[in-house]
Amino acid sequence: MKQSGSCQCGLITYHFNQEDVLSAHHCHCKDCQRSTGCGKATILYIPSKKLTIEGDLKFYESKGSMGSTIKRGFCGNCGSGVMSYAKELPMLKFIKAGTLDDSSWLKIDSSFFSNSAEEWNAPVKDLKCYEGNPDMLSSLKNVIKSL
Repeated sequence: MKQSGSCQCGLITYHFNQEDVLSAHHCHCKDCQRSTGCGKATILYIPSKKLTIEGDLKFYESKGSMGSTIKRGFCGNCGSGVMSYAKELPMLKFIKAGTLDDSSWLKIDSSFFSNSAEEWNAPVKDLKCYEGNPDMLSSLKNVIKSL
């Protein structure tokens, strides 16, 4: 099923097939808390070649909580954060779940960095929680290359 999303003002839009989503997670690291302005970032992992983005994202680059270089794409007009990726893994994009046009189908697989989650935004108890960042990005690298 085709899925779509956009920034707040609609200048940036994107499309992908729902079956191309590798997984979805809540990330509670301090870096995500600062970049979203809330207690976590909810992200979908999608292979870069399966994602179509229309419009020109502006990028901000910073060091993530585990030392990788994170590039965050946002709309230069309204400032909405739309997607990000680790510079070391450009074949994988992280779509911000809040930018989806319809997120009713979304199932969250786990929470990352539960050790830095704030009490007022604690990880969901029924989800698998990782104290830090699981090494799933490295294992996904091989999966993504085969797509």
